[in-house]
Order: sequence, then C-alpha cells, then structure tokens
Amino acid sequence: MRPLLFKLPPETAINASTRALSVRPLWRALGPYTDEVGLPASVGGVVLRNPVGLAAGLDKHCASLDSLAALGFGYVVGGTVTAQPRPGNPKPRVLRLTEQESIINALGFPGDGLDAALARLERLRRMPARVLVSIAALDAEETAECAVRLQPLVDGVEVNISSPNTAGLRRFQEPDALRGLLGMLNAVRLKPLFVKIPPWTNEQEREQVLALVRVCREEGVDAVTAANTVPVEDGRLATGRGGLSGRAILERMLAMLPDVRAELGSGVGLNACGGIASADDARAALEAGADTVQLYTGLVFRGPGLVEEICRGLRDRPPEGWR
Repeated sequence: MRPLLFKLPPETAINASTRALSVRPLWRALGPYTDEVGLPASVGGVVLRNPVGLAAGLDKHCASLDSLAALGFGYVVGGTVTAQPRPGNPKPRVLRLTEQESIINALGFPGDGLDAALARLERLRRMPARVLVSIAALDAEETAECAVRLQPLVDGVEVNISSPNTAGLRRFQEPDALRGLLGMLNAVRLKPLFVKIPPWTNEQEREQVLALVRVCREEGVDAVTAANTVPVEDGRLATGRGGLSGRAILERMLAMLPDVRAELGSGVGLNACGGIASADDARAALEAGADTVQLYTGLVFRGPGLVEEICRGLRDRPPEGWR
C-alpha cells in the first residue's frame, strides 16, 4: 500500500513533506541510533560517519537539513541556492512515475535566495552529519559570491552546472567556461569544492562530459557528483521537458561511474547520484568507483528507513575493493 502522500498531486505532496520536516523532534525520534549508521567513509577530504548522502534538491531552501540528517545520513546537501530569490518554472512542473519509482521534475531553482539560506544555515545546530550546500552556476560572479558567503557555515560546496531544468547553466558545460568558473572559485575557496556533472546518453555526450571531468581534475576539484537528472520531453509539464530521476536512470548512472573514475584517477572523490534505492544499488555504485552515494527519489518512494537499510546492508556485505 502506497503512503498517503502518493495520493496527493506531486507538488502538493512535496509541500506537505516540507511542513512535516519542520517538526524536528519527530524526526530525531524516528532516526536510527548512531551505531546503526556507523560506516566510516570520506570524500574530497570530508570525513563522514557513513557514505550515504542526501542529494541536492530535496531541501532547496536549507530549511530542514537537521530533520533530514536525523534519518542517519553521512552528509546532507542543501539547495540548490541562487544569489537572488527565484520562483522556479511554471506549473505543472513535477510528474510522478509510480510504477517506475521515478520522477520527472521541471522545478528549476525555486528558492528564497542567498540571504535566506545564510540565515537558516546560521541557525543550524551541530550534528553528526556533515553539511554541504549546492550553488547554481548561473553567473560566474554570483556563483563566487554564493561560495564566499556560504562556505564559512558548511563543510563543502557543490556547484551545480548540470540541471536540465534551468536556463543559463549549459554555458558552463563547455570546458573553457568551466575552467574559468573554477578558477574564480579556487581564488576564494576555503572548503572542499564538488562539481555536479550532467549524464550522457550517447558517445558524443560521453566525450563532452568526460572533458568536463578532466577540467575538474586539472583545476583541483575535490570531488565530482555523477550525475544530475536525465533530460526528457513530456508535454504534461508546462515547460514541455524536465529531468528524469529514480529507478529509471540507475543503470545509466552505474555505467558512467567507471569512466568518470578512470578520468579522475584516485586522487579526486566521486559521488554516485541517480536511482539508488537499496543496499545492493549502493554496493554496485561503490564497487564501480564511487566514494559515496546520494539519495533523493529513492528516499521519496522507499521512506525514511532507507538510509539505515543501506548502511546495514553495506556492513553485512561490504563492497569489494571499496576504498
């Protein structure tokens, strides 16, 4: 039987979930004991209690990271944060593919802007999970401003150059443009820097994405997150297209990891993001070269116990060759 939220329209369910996450004592009570999610890991110089992270996009406003961290995550990624408030794309902008345990979203970057995110992060209490924040690469100067102001409050910054739902990001999917952006960020960097790359769907796109990965390695990025949602066309969305996430993209994501790891070498971290919804999925990603895994859609469909379930499964049968 599906949870009640699955009977609501997708964006109504998102709003209801957001309100529920504001009840912090509830999530602290529901969360697992620390030893149940103890599985030491690290990525990009960030030491973690376990290799399971919350992907950017679930808590766009950085409003409920402590509630989400209570579920047992090793780290949580807030945002994506933009310098100015944005409404996101017009509705309808979310589709639920229940049988595939997948979602198509065309949200864009709805959010309250940098100042609001800063205020919320300043109030965030210390907790076992590490906190990262995703920032949007819409404009190089604004991206650098976000990094400068946010990094004193977080353990690392993840730069989103790959959302298929937001105009303006694709300029940084050109190697020279990305190199310029990373040079600007390196000049102000105080904390580990991650970059979230797009997926590929054909050989030409594969070469283009791996060229971006090469730039990340050459510019000293601490970790790469592979990958963002897969662009798809769908007339039910107001924009006519969105990004596919969930089980439908798991195999595509897993197939990316060995190539990305080979390009990065052993000195740069790699986070696997896309369709992970079980310990077996996480194990496959770690065995394919990832240092951590990130959850979003799997958590929506499998529920808050998924983090503990994955950690328990990895402890019972550790990934072969996981570093």
